[in-house]
Amino acid sequence: MSRSPTSAKRADVYSRVTAEIIAAIEQGAGEWRAPWFHNGTGVARPTNVSSGKRYRGINTLALWTAGFAAGYGDGLWGTYKQWQDVGAQVREGERSTTVVLWREIQFSRQADNEDDDDEYRRMFARAFSVFNIAQVDGYERPDTTVLSEAERLAHAEAFIANLDVKSEFGGSEAYYRPSADTVFMPPFTSFRDAASFYGVWLHETGHASGAKHRLDRDLSGRFGSAAYAAEECCVEILSGLVLADLGIAHRPRPDHAAYVASWLKVLKDDPRAIFTAASKAQQAADWMHAQQPQTEEMAA
Repeated sequence: MSRSPTSAKRADVYSRVTAEIIAAIEQGAGEWRAPWFHNGTGVARPTNVSSGKRYRGINTLALWTAGFAAGYGDGLWGTYKQWQDVGAQVREGERSTTVVLWREIQFSRQADNEDDDDEYRRMFARAFSVFNIAQVDGYERPDTTVLSEAERLAHAEAFIANLDVKSEFGGSEAYYRPSADTVFMPPFTSFRDAASFYGVWLHETGHASGAKHRLDRDLSGRFGSAAYAAEECCVEILSGLVLADLGIAHRPRPDHAAYVASWLKVLKDDPRAIFTAASKAQQAADWMHAQQPQTEEMAA
């Protein structure tokens, strides 16, 4: 059975987009950051002033405790030097809060057989002293441009609505909750641009496509496992494919390549993993298109 011209054209797009994502990874995709605002404006969401990243694990607890005890109303933190680098000055006499950075160190130890070396990994902790924005002078948050509701794209909204996956908006995280079969998203206005919003929404809806009553992909992998990494690569490639289909981004955005690259180290033992993920992404994209009305026309 021959494929329709539309299906053949779509397959060509999928191959090109996947190849360009892989090429971008090979050239060095850079570091991925969430495309919605994580600026630490709430004391309960400690964020580093230099990297813009949220603190994790025990550091979150330490900064919560210090922030609430001192009555801080903001969750932005940084070392003395990091505040200096952004033109601010920690006030004299201010007490710091300690956070810990863990790093993995690899080393080799020669075994009894001189021809064999055993490789070991150890974790080392380094302590840093950080200060809250309330403890510094001379810093003003950069103005944040709020995305206008007028920039919503009707054809993308209709496409995702036709997938019949429940979505709820609010909060500061994007994720799919299998138990509720629901996608949770930050609001549209918190994204840096419309393409980022629809890209993340398609990513999370991509996870929903793998539910047992849809495509029945394996969603049981724990965080950090190869199964989880393959799923993340799959739905991020899917997002790039469908953005191209919808005419929102004709070429893969740098954040797609960076996100996929962030998981490849988990999959490094399987050189075919990225291609398997791409194949699953195409299957999911085809499923999304199959949910659209037969009269659907893709944007130019």
